Amino acid sequence: MSTSVDPSVPGASKRKADDVADENLTVPRRRIIMASLIGTTIEFYDFYIYATAAVSIFPLLFFYGDEGSALLASMATFGAAFVARPLGAIIFGHYGDKVGRKATLVGALLTMGIATFLIGTLPTYQQIGLWAPAMLTILRFCQGLGLGGEWSGAALLASETARPGKRAQAAMWPQLGAPFGFMLANGLFLLLATLFSYDSTATDLNDPFLVWGWRLPFLLSVIMVAVGLYVRLRIEETPVFAKAMAGNERVKAPIGEVFRRNWWEIILGTFIMLATYGLFYLMTTWVLSYAIGSAEVGGLGYGYQDFLVLQIVAITFFAIFVPVAGRLADRFGRRPMLIVVTIAIMIFGLTFRYWLSASSMGTGEDLNVWQMLAFLAVGMTLMGLTFGPMSAVLPELFPTNTRYTGSGVAYNAASILGAALTPFVAAWLVQAYGVGAVGLYLAGLGVLTLIALILAPETSKKSLYTEAAK
Repeated sequence: MSTSVDPSVPGASKRKADDVADENLTVPRRRIIMASLIGTTIEFYDFYIYATAAVSIFPLLFFYGDEGSALLASMATFGAAFVARPLGAIIFGHYGDKVGRKATLVGALLTMGIATFLIGTLPTYQQIGLWAPAMLTILRFCQGLGLGGEWSGAALLASETARPGKRAQAAMWPQLGAPFGFMLANGLFLLLATLFSYDSTATDLNDPFLVWGWRLPFLLSVIMVAVGLYVRLRIEETPVFAKAMAGNERVKAPIGEVFRRNWWEIILGTFIMLATYGLFYLMTTWVLSYAIGSAEVGGLGYGYQDFLVLQIVAITFFAIFVPVAGRLADRFGRRPMLIVVTIAIMIFGLTFRYWLSASSMGTGEDLNVWQMLAFLAVGMTLMGLTFGPMSAVLPELFPTNTRYTGSGVAYNAASILGAALTPFVAAWLVQAYGVGAVGLYLAGLGVLTLIALILAPETSKKSLYTEAAK
């Protein structure tokens, strides 16, 4: 570790001002890593158990109508959280930029955890009618509020304590929460479906899994939240934020300040994240509904348990390539690395009909499992490469005193455009035009992201503190 330096001392500017993060760091770095990783893992776990249930369980229990209509309605409630996420970014960002990262992260975790637990207690449509989907939608909205405030805080906790020149590698830890949370959520659902001998084609509402088994992942989340709170309450404020506050850089209304001074960065950040969001929710939520759906709704007819196994195997590629992306982004820069990956995502989208058409996949027992696994592995590899650097890229666009708000708004605004609509639009495109249209949709998102990356500045050499002091 380098010797201590006060950036306020004349001549200290010769050193990277980011050294303030490394030199004044009193909390062990492993504790920071754990606090940023475990929080996002819990938040994404909570988020994904809803996504999994929205495809295979909620259409039966909370909605009325034929299979296709119930699925679309369930996908619509899934999207409600993405509408809430920018609002969560504003609310939690306000306190994150005024009070601090630590306290705000605790609030975000509690918001998500309580909403998730309550979903596990809800009565169904058959029990209370339309009140059931209404309450489900409200709690899904609350999940979105929590996740909207979670990501940017965890990203700042990691990036604002990073060593100079290794910010993308340090900031990739909260990004690993996405694949880890997905593995936990789908792994638990797979275990329960196996124990209950549940088949996704089952429609008997008296099936024990549909009566109470599906509730367990939601109820058990309370244990994970307790662990996350314990870890987060033992961390300190980031040195970069503490120094900015010592310099009286706090603003009265962070959301007004960031839209007045950094509106262009919000636009850039939103579209930089667009293809990332679209890719992920196509490779998780939509592809699950497409794979296990019947031929009547344009699906392939995979067994629910069989496909969950494929997804869990494929998500390991996501986890592996997140740290790889952090290293590449530090070595070659954010823009060059992400431009190459985005072009690869566009090419991948253009090949969807070759991977996933019913004629190439087969039907029933003749389904080409290895082809599907290869498709998922390629998509998840690209996901790891594009998602890994984002917790460095977006915060680097904004000054310290509005960074929580600005990065959170950009990240979560992208969730509306790239994720909230994607499973719904993709399900409709398959029924109307075939699976190739879904790939074209992804390629179109890639074009918009590519334009944003070309227009964006390279931020890998920027100091997180000196940017705030200007």
